[in-house]
Amino acid sequence: MAMAVGGGGGAEVGEGVTRVLVVDDSPVDRRVAQLLLSSDSCAGSFHVIAVDSAKKAMELLGLKDGKEQAIDMVLTDYCMPEMTGYDLLKAVKALNPLKPIPVIVMSSEDEPQRISRCLNAGAEDFIVKPLRSKDVQRLRNCSAARSGKLASPPCECDAAAKRKPLVLPPSAAASPSGRRANFAGVAMVLHSSRVELAQHFPLLLKLVVLAYAVLCVGELLHRWSSRGGCSLALWCA
Repeated sequence: MAMAVGGGGGAEVGEGVTRVLVVDDSPVDRRVAQLLLSSDSCAGSFHVIAVDSAKKAMELLGLKDGKEQAIDMVLTDYCMPEMTGYDLLKAVKALNPLKPIPVIVMSSEDEPQRISRCLNAGAEDFIVKPLRSKDVQRLRNCSAARSGKLASPPCECDAAAKRKPLVLPPSAAASPSGRRANFAGVAMVLHSSRVELAQHFPLLLKLVVLAYAVLCVGELLHRWSSRGGCSLALWCA
């Protein structure tokens, strides 16, 4: 089932609005893309239609039954069951070779071979998930390149997305995909903490050694003063 954000699936959109077809089998990643591209501060910039499989995307694009729906850009995940984002990319590019629809591929794995494969097949860009506010301008640049217009300056959604975190619905967070996304986030935080600790470990080690040396010197001075006091008392007696 296709899910439209910012209007109905068949609703007309205004001039200058980019109609984006988001294709991802992960409900969490679909929701992130919808919230980011349909935020209030970017109202009117994107019209989002989200589906959970490449086959449904092909139906919307008219690659199966011939009932084509106007789409300005496809934002698809790379790894999906039955039909991958790479297969969808090749099908979309073969639909209209003279003026193909821009296709941006997303993946949680930053593999050079995968990126090269998609770009060689005609992908306009390759984005590492999750989709972030800084990626919005890249999508707008791809859309502007297709229409032959200059890329407009970044909209306020970039700054707004940084100020206001994306809030996922409880149902998405409770799903297996949501739990995997949460675990991945925790793993990224732990990994970054380990990296920061490794960077500061030499300094911490030097501080520990210095503190130990100060304690040793203090103990030696204390013993020396104690012995010196005893010797002075014996001499005076």
